[in-house]
Amino acid sequence: MNEHRQRSERKAKIWKKKLERYRTIQRQIEKSAPDILSSRNFRRTKEHIQHGNMTVNNHVMNVARYSLALSESLHIRCNRRELIRGALLHDYFLYDWHTPDEKNPHKLHGFYHPGTALRNAVKEYRLSNREKDIIRKHMWPLTVVPPMCREAWIVTAADKWCSLMETLHLHRGHGAILQKLRND
Repeated sequence: MNEHRQRSERKAKIWKKKLERYRTIQRQIEKSAPDILSSRNFRRTKEHIQHGNMTVNNHVMNVARYSLALSESLHIRCNRRELIRGALLHDYFLYDWHTPDEKNPHKLHGFYHPGTALRNAVKEYRLSNREKDIIRKHMWPLTVVPPMCREAWIVTAADKWCSLMETLHLHRGHGAILQKLRND
């Protein structure tokens, strides 16, 4: 009985530490991008599915979190504010790429959405050159020209990881609820 209790206590400590880490990262995101998080268009990203059943909003928040975690775990010095802001805006294309419309069938979404995201972001926010590079190059190697700063490389790697996990349904989002509501 005592061994079982010790194991439970160890697991509780681990989960407590993970929760504290999550909250710290969330505060960093909120501090670095209040203008983005509160904007109407950014909130609209909750309406569109990205990968699997994950919304664009959930996806970019995950990419921001994983980017911070990756930079810390690999001890990569970078501008955290620009890292976070670029991660939040890297998929700021503001349409449902799964549904063709009259203007665009979205067949080559992977190639073209970084440019669309950058054009949309520049209209609403003052972006640094690093933030622009993150948004423009996050789909490398599809974008052909590689990222030019370490923040863009970090977001590119975090985006690939999150996309894989979401596509394989290992990260689950609230998109399944949206899909069900659309079908009803």
